[in-house]
Amino acid sequence: MRIVTAEEAVSIVKSGDTVFFQGAAMTPNLLIDKLCDRYEELSDVKIVQIHTEGKAKYMEEPYDASFNIFSCFVGGNVRKGINNNKGDYIPIFLSEIHLLFRRNIISLDVAFIQVSPPDKHGYCSLGVSVDIALPALEKAKKVVALVNPRVPRTHGDGIIHINSIDFGVHIDTPLHYASLTEPSEVEEKIGQHVAGLVEDGATLQMGIGNIPNAVLKNLTNHKGLGIDTEMFSDGVLPLIELGVITGEHKKIKQGKIVTCFAVGTQRLYDYVDDNPSVHFKEAAYTNDTHRIRSQPKVTAINSAIEIDFTGQVCADTIGPYQFSGVGGQMDFIRGASLSEGGKPIIAMPSTTAKGISKIVPYLKQGAGVTTTRAHVHYVATEYGLVNLFGKSLKERANALISIAHPDHQEQLDREMFERFKL
Repeated sequence: MRIVTAEEAVSIVKSGDTVFFQGAAMTPNLLIDKLCDRYEELSDVKIVQIHTEGKAKYMEEPYDASFNIFSCFVGGNVRKGINNNKGDYIPIFLSEIHLLFRRNIISLDVAFIQVSPPDKHGYCSLGVSVDIALPALEKAKKVVALVNPRVPRTHGDGIIHINSIDFGVHIDTPLHYASLTEPSEVEEKIGQHVAGLVEDGATLQMGIGNIPNAVLKNLTNHKGLGIDTEMFSDGVLPLIELGVITGEHKKIKQGKIVTCFAVGTQRLYDYVDDNPSVHFKEAAYTNDTHRIRSQPKVTAINSAIEIDFTGQVCADTIGPYQFSGVGGQMDFIRGASLSEGGKPIIAMPSTTAKGISKIVPYLKQGAGVTTTRAHVHYVATEYGLVNLFGKSLKERANALISIAHPDHQEQLDREMFERFKL
């Protein structure tokens, strides 16, 4: 690894190159900004990423004329641009993104990452975002890294030698944070319903947000829970301190928390720093359905934008508007349903913030089906919880209407009769 300035480091990018950005809390924003500063001398630079944090200057004028993004997950900083044809989205399971690189479907010229300083043996850590960064840097022709003492040294697969890095840039800046907020009354009720499904000894998968945190708050009396997830945040820390999360019943990585990335507060980053009980693996491992199903009682908690009468779940678009991405929902919904005693759960408020029902007779025109009706089992709102597995189309509609907002149930009843010609 040769230490250079940020300007020198990004100078290796040429017109027509394909550049990978590490994501989430580890987004290498300094390198991204310095690359954008070169927009006048560059053209047709392709950017490949999942969710990134910070300002995405490459989506804004005048920079966007030189950069073209292909995102495998759409975050808030690129959402408007991608939906305005300033980039594009690649629908793909998180578990399979690594194949794009390893099979050279997408050939990477440069990878921008962020790492910890090397230890005495010359090894750096990818910190709290190993996910698809590991296969990306393995296949990229050149690797540029921000070397940051604030990056936690995490255990697992994200340990790379300085010989794997071509250019390093020293910085000392905090990672991106995501603070906990108190769940609303609706979220609390959903959390209580879902927590009632969680058995002692279960292996949990949950995302970030108030509903997963509301579930976790209601698990303080449980025993022997494990964590096998694609990501986690601060909500698990109180349960670890209480001895609720032990991982003792897991068949793979017993006693370990397994994840591919984490986003939270400094408290979370301090917890995972040099902690051998937390293993950061690449997404091809954490989201492998075969491995997920091998764990006992996998309880996967995911969300939705809307769900139709038959159980089709849309979790990544609002009609044709690309809101997020397929991500790992299907990986874990399927894995949990095949796990011995497993429970795949879709948990969501019954209405949007504007009071529109999220339980609908048909998905919006142009909406993507994130999870098919054949994969859906449990669905929870603040008004209750139903299990659609084994139910017919009409039975599913009745069950879902029973947990819809009371203000919408009469209209939904009429729409059910119209849809099924009753």
